[in-house]
Amino acid sequence: MNMAISDLVSLLSKGTLETLQMTLIGTLVAYLFGLPIGVSLIVTGPNGIKPRPIYNKVMGFIVNVLRSVPFLILMIALMPYIRIVIGTGIGTRATTAALIVAATPFVARMVEQSLLEVDPGVIEAAQAMGASNFQIIKKVLLLEARPSLLNGAAVAMITILGYSAMAGAVGGGGLGNIAIRYGLHRFQPAIMWITVVLLIILVQIMQEIGIRFAARMDNRIN
Repeated sequence: MNMAISDLVSLLSKGTLETLQMTLIGTLVAYLFGLPIGVSLIVTGPNGIKPRPIYNKVMGFIVNVLRSVPFLILMIALMPYIRIVIGTGIGTRATTAALIVAATPFVARMVEQSLLEVDPGVIEAAQAMGASNFQIIKKVLLLEARPSLLNGAAVAMITILGYSAMAGAVGGGGLGNIAIRYGLHRFQPAIMWITVVLLIILVQIMQEIGIRFAARMDNRIN
């Protein structure tokens, strides 16, 4: 390892913070877009509370198309447009923008699957009591699916973390960029393995927090 320990610690600390920043911001904004899309797919589905076949099919097709594109290819394709919007096609800001685009359809499908787990009988009971569509969405669908939604959020965050690491191959910043730049291009495998260990630790922490939080918010557990 051709680097002083203090320099290595500084480099890895900066990379870890960048990875966390990209992951957390990417997850948050992806949910701001993906959650309502996922809800709309359930609401407008054939068995939804307000069926809209055309919207459902068109939105479902768009979500499926975006989900089908591998993240690295999508990021490279988006680079010219991201550069126009934020002024750069590389680095943490560009990666975060690409993460949001890639993660939003993934989140939408995660939300849709979580809401599908809600017992239709509960929805029918709410309708029989005169609840509006908005009340059913807020107080029945989202509330009943809360544990599954939180588990899905943990899975989404881990997936986005993996995407952020992949972005290092095209100058995306964070731990992935350190692994590629130093571990691969400068032939320092020790640094690459350290970044791998750090990513594993981050994944385990996120997964544990997600599981504990979902269990705490589960109304079915006494």
